[in-house]
Amino acid sequence: MEAWMEQVKSLHLKRPLVFFDLETTGTKVGVDRIVEMAMIKVQPDGSVERKPEEPGKRILVHPEMPIPLESSLVHGVYDADVADAPTFGRIAPGLLKWLHGCDLAGFNSNRFDVPMLAEEFLRVGIDFGLEDRHLVDVQNIFHRMEQRTLRAAYKFYCDKDLEGAHEALPDTTATLEVFLAQVERYKDYTVLDSRGETVGPLPSDVAEIASFCRMQNNADLMGRLVFDDEGHVLFNFGKHSGQRVKDVLDRDPGYFGWMMQGDFPRYTKRILQQVKEGKL
Repeated sequence: MEAWMEQVKSLHLKRPLVFFDLETTGTKVGVDRIVEMAMIKVQPDGSVERKPEEPGKRILVHPEMPIPLESSLVHGVYDADVADAPTFGRIAPGLLKWLHGCDLAGFNSNRFDVPMLAEEFLRVGIDFGLEDRHLVDVQNIFHRMEQRTLRAAYKFYCDKDLEGAHEALPDTTATLEVFLAQVERYKDYTVLDSRGETVGPLPSDVAEIASFCRMQNNADLMGRLVFDDEGHVLFNFGKHSGQRVKDVLDRDPGYFGWMMQGDFPRYTKRILQQVKEGKL
């Protein structure tokens, strides 16, 4: 029995609370589809039901569209895995019944999993009502309780209270102290990221630290344009997101003018101009 099963009895539930997670073909709710799901239903009496019921089993769903390789590399579900799986339309009636009268919980679920689940139900003609359900997002609890402010970081890493917060010099001094504490704290520290890859330890070389801090390979400063693995510049926003800038400008020259006349940062426009001129 998992250690948490005794703890669930301390929850003051008035109706079942279902924790769930979805793996999908991508992150666009109106376009992408579910390929795998898992759910744990906690009853008011503390008992637990699972979908799937057997450990090691998976609930795979045929998305009725190819699964992009980049998505498969993240969640490990490939086209061959779902070739014989039921579509969402086939499992929807039973799933709707199983979720009847339940509140919903997940991690980043209010922004993604809940909208995706509701979208799938609507796609097969089932109105999955959310109006009377309580939605618990564990990520939101995390972000609200474990603040990501400089004041919170200064207390966490340096065990000091930040006086004069939002004044330039105290904030700068605190940032330096936090950075030095991070270098010391994480010099031998590793974690597993969301892809299951090992991250860390934090290097001491500034160039390596800068690389460590880079969340994506931006071509501009704001991340509107990014480099792919082959060094091509891609759009990272809007209707052309994920497409090569050069290809888009070749087939839609007016898009260049729209961006150059818009309120995009000058640095973004500079990179766009370089791509157009073949310098990038």
